[in-house]
Amino acid sequence: MTIVPKQRALGQVEADTPHSLVVRFDSDRPLKMDAGCAFAPLSVAYQTYGALNAAKSNAILICHALTGDQHVANTHPVTGKPGWWQTMVGPGKPIDTDRYFVIAANVVGGCMGTTGPASTDPATGRAYGLDLPLVTIRDMVRAQAMLLDHLGIETLFSVIGGSMGGMQVLQWAASYPERVFSAMPIAAAAKHSSQNIAFHEVGRQAIMADPEWRNGRYLDEGTNPNKGLAVARMAAHITYLSEKALQRKFGRNYQDRAAPTFSFDADFQIENYLRYQGASFVDRFDANSYLYVTRACDYFDLAGDYGGSLAAAFKGTKTRFCVVSFTSDWLYPTSDSRAIVHALNAAAASVSFVEIQTDRGHDAFLLEVPEFFATTRGFLDAAARARGIAEH
Repeated sequence: MTIVPKQRALGQVEADTPHSLVVRFDSDRPLKMDAGCAFAPLSVAYQTYGALNAAKSNAILICHALTGDQHVANTHPVTGKPGWWQTMVGPGKPIDTDRYFVIAANVVGGCMGTTGPASTDPATGRAYGLDLPLVTIRDMVRAQAMLLDHLGIETLFSVIGGSMGGMQVLQWAASYPERVFSAMPIAAAAKHSSQNIAFHEVGRQAIMADPEWRNGRYLDEGTNPNKGLAVARMAAHITYLSEKALQRKFGRNYQDRAAPTFSFDADFQIENYLRYQGASFVDRFDANSYLYVTRACDYFDLAGDYGGSLAAAFKGTKTRFCVVSFTSDWLYPTSDSRAIVHALNAAAASVSFVEIQTDRGHDAFLLEVPEFFATTRGFLDAAARARGIAEH
């Protein structure tokens, strides 16, 4: 008897039938993965904005962060909310879709239509779960390169992304330098720190400690480790903010009360805020995908792939770089960005560096920060002139 789990029907529809464009690569075009296998079939879900010019010279690839997806500048099909970078991408915006052809793909291991642990394994008819091979940042980039091949785009005008997206940008520049005219890694690092690995492990253990996780087989059994996933999100969300911003926004203010209840209710506004973040997250993200994408970040060490030399990763590159950091980002601090800049300088690359003053923490790249918008627009305008991309 085949069990049709309710959770799959209600909460995991996007994994198999996304509201996106999808390309499927069959066994004749497998994804060669760092785990040592050639994986097929592979689906890649993506969105595009704007139009590709006749020379195919105006394509920009947007790489999403840890729990982002391909819905950069359109209404999200699950939450109904605006795209996660709608402030940055669109007509007349810094990443101007009247001028550029923007592509954004859900990463391998995700849960919005690109093959991930919630996707159905055609060999079994069940969700892959933990049978999916572990994924790396380089695997994500390889799949994106396969997508571009499918679209007939040989070179990208720019690759742009923040956080885990910035890691993908760096991997693109190292793996496919001849395909990347310009690159903008934002609030990112060339390797995941011990502290960041530790935070991710707390989140993974919260998920796996939830009895509803069922050793990763919760979709088959009609359950979902929502409590564990919510706690993982709460812990991670703290790292995206800054102490100053938290203090300014919440302080020690009580939530809808004048005095403590002397209980474990959400007495403080910050507690209520984190609980809301956790509860809303489980409606749009798959718990096993969270395990996979956090692990991909943990494994990322670009210099380690080049004999311990980060400069060697960019040797001979002709790509133009703009590296951006934020002063209050303690998840990927400015020192991480400076290490990238130093390596690019050692490789004689063309690189500019901007450290933006803000107290909004790591998530500043997702928010309306005027200096960041101006930096992005200025870098792309200069690169477009160098490449001969006409203004609209």
